[in-house]
Amino acid sequence: MNPDRPEMVVLLDNDANPIGVADKVGVHTAETPLHLAFSCHVYNAAGKVLVTRRSVTKLTWPGVWTNSFCGHPAPDEAMDAAIRRRAQHELGITLGSLEIVLPEFRYRAVDASGIVENEVCPVYRAETADTVVPHPDEVAEFAWVDPESLHTAAAAAPYAFSPWLGWQLEQLAALGRR
Repeated sequence: MNPDRPEMVVLLDNDANPIGVADKVGVHTAETPLHLAFSCHVYNAAGKVLVTRRSVTKLTWPGVWTNSFCGHPAPDEAMDAAIRRRAQHELGITLGSLEIVLPEFRYRAVDASGIVENEVCPVYRAETADTVVPHPDEVAEFAWVDPESLHTAAAAAPYAFSPWLGWQLEQLAALGRR
């Protein structure tokens, strides 16, 4: 990521077709337009899933626990390249193979500050053998947890987790995936 240029997101119409681009920071407001994103759930060789607590300096949902990482592909960037780029930036890890697990995931959520997330956000599963070295502007802390324990915790205390993680876990459970 070039610090001299703003990070851009791909704007979408209601049918998820690209219709333009916008500055990522400027687009996340109380009236955020629909745009393209992704979520990734990273597993280790022991079958544990990586959860992260968002940095308290994040614009939306600061300090809450969420999936391993999320991001936005740049205009004309392949989704797998964007996911790998973001894994390296946020967590300092490289990923093995990527598997799409919720290709149609889409959500709209309003943060306590009034900022809206409005995303077509396919969800991926990946594995890593790397040691996590989180970027402090992105991740406050992290943990490798048993997937069943994550489902139980998110159901018992949804306020402690990002809304998109809760919805992703529900949809994954409905498909028989953890």
